[in-house]
Amino acid sequence: METSARLLRLLSLLQMRREWSGPELAERLGVAARTVRRDVDRLRNLGYPVHATPGSLGGYRLGSGAAMPPLLLSDDEVVAVALGLRMAAAGTVKGIDESSALALAKLEQVLPSRLRHRIDALHSSTVTIAAEGPHVDPAVLTALASACRNTETLRFDYTGHGGEESLRRVEPHRMVSWGRRWYLVAWDTDRDNWRTFRVDRIRPRTPPGPRFEPRDPPDGDVAVYLKRRLGTDIWPLEARILVHAPAAQIAGHIDGTVRAVDDTTCEITIRGDTVNLLATVVGMLDVDFEVLSPPELITYVRFLADRYGRAAPTP
Repeated sequence: METSARLLRLLSLLQMRREWSGPELAERLGVAARTVRRDVDRLRNLGYPVHATPGSLGGYRLGSGAAMPPLLLSDDEVVAVALGLRMAAAGTVKGIDESSALALAKLEQVLPSRLRHRIDALHSSTVTIAAEGPHVDPAVLTALASACRNTETLRFDYTGHGGEESLRRVEPHRMVSWGRRWYLVAWDTDRDNWRTFRVDRIRPRTPPGPRFEPRDPPDGDVAVYLKRRLGTDIWPLEARILVHAPAAQIAGHIDGTVRAVDDTTCEITIRGDTVNLLATVVGMLDVDFEVLSPPELITYVRFLADRYGRAAPTP
């Protein structure tokens, strides 16, 4: 292998994993250990910060430098990056659409023909609908992410659902991207409880506050907590229904919880904003069922039974 090609291969390996031992790199490159040391010195002379740890357990790793080094990607990785940039161009982060389009143009300019054909085929066969959700300032995302990572308390002005303004003091835990919106899950120190905030309604105050001791996530999982909170807020009606089918048959067909009663029966819990929606969801399961609650759903299902009975009179 020629020196220039070997250097590119070495750089690619260093970008794949956090740390490599000298013997591992030598085996991958098919050279002696001292050749690896010389090639590492060549990369350093070219400006790449390759750090070495001495000793039998030591190794090499690529550190962060003053400039972004060239990234050596496989064919599948290039396709994944191109698709991600196309999706980001239609996203909800303010200003990222233009940056994504420019980055994609630079990438496509240097693509080999075999990859350009794959990406063009995917692009020509796919329709992307631009996100209509509220746009988020990337500077706000960065500030919140840094506070989550550094476990720093935050103060921010927040606009509530009804337009009311308030100053919030929180211990940020995680940001969650769900659908077309971004949310911050945090411990509200003034209310002494977990709260969920829409990121597009947050205006951070600087600088961040002191460090805090991280808490265990609510419900054991942030995604579960957020789904439950938003489900309660958006879908106020909860229905419990006994379904005459195995739990394994029903799981995956509803957006709710499924609990096995026995081998042939399960109980499901679903939410909705109207009894019409709840009746439609359970009716689409195409199995026998009994409504346990709420009473208004029981009444509505009886009404539907009468309506369908009149629609199909006995010959």
